[in-house]
Amino acid sequence: MNTNSLRVGLIQQRCGDNRSENIEKSIQAIREAQAQGARLVVLQELHCTPYFCQTEDTRCFDLAEPIPGPATETFAALAKELGLVIVISLFERRAPGLYHNTAVVLETDGAIAGRYRKMHIPDDPGYYEKFYFTPGDLGFTPIATSLGRLGVLVCWDQWYPEAARLMAMAGAELLIYPTAIGYDPNDTREEQTRQREAWITIQRSHAVANGIPVISVNRVGFEPDPSGVGAGAMFWGNSFVAGCQGEVLAAADTERKQVLVVEIDRRRSEDVRRIWPFLRDRRIDAYGDLIRRYRD
Repeated sequence: MNTNSLRVGLIQQRCGDNRSENIEKSIQAIREAQAQGARLVVLQELHCTPYFCQTEDTRCFDLAEPIPGPATETFAALAKELGLVIVISLFERRAPGLYHNTAVVLETDGAIAGRYRKMHIPDDPGYYEKFYFTPGDLGFTPIATSLGRLGVLVCWDQWYPEAARLMAMAGAELLIYPTAIGYDPNDTREEQTRQREAWITIQRSHAVANGIPVISVNRVGFEPDPSGVGAGAMFWGNSFVAGCQGEVLAAADTERKQVLVVEIDRRRSEDVRRIWPFLRDRRIDAYGDLIRRYRD
């Protein structure tokens, strides 16, 4: 057995209004990934529900749940049964009026290995997340598992090199991004392509700059705006894994649900960092202004 090899399963799915059906689809897909040899399985952002942040509606807070809670119990039992490490993504109810967008890592014995609360919260047309989510307060700390130290981040975090760098500096061996991102259906085909390519490029750059693989799992399919005001969101899928030099090891379809199982060579991080020693050559004495909002 090659101890440097890790097979990772990416679960790209469509989500509807029926929570139980969404969860059951995830469970079946996880079983499929495990049957293909996956030892680590990652689900997309907020996979239990539709992407409810297209509108601001206080009724949607009823979708939140505590951690531990029903979803963690369900997926923890599955992790234990199948002997997997599973990354899930939940709408966390921390206290009345206090909610987070939270990723939870479940160990092979069903225990909660750790959680990450989304730090960067968008507020754009169709993505009104600041209405629902309090910014995370757990920092950029990798989660230790039996498969290594996982640098789990969530969606909008993927645009920020600072987040990826801090995870890498803390010893993350993989960067993992559960995601929900899509097109505005009214945008031109050219604009849609530019947005998707930018999304791929920025994450590949995190792999290059830090010398570690990136796993990005996006939802797929059209979800209407419940208010009827907006055009809805066409989630573009394209879940992928990039290697330590930004090379795309595998990518999913842009229009359909898919279980993608990808083999990662974990030894390559050491090899690549020896020839591209970016961490060695950082000028930490000159980066103080990075903690400022802007240099006027």
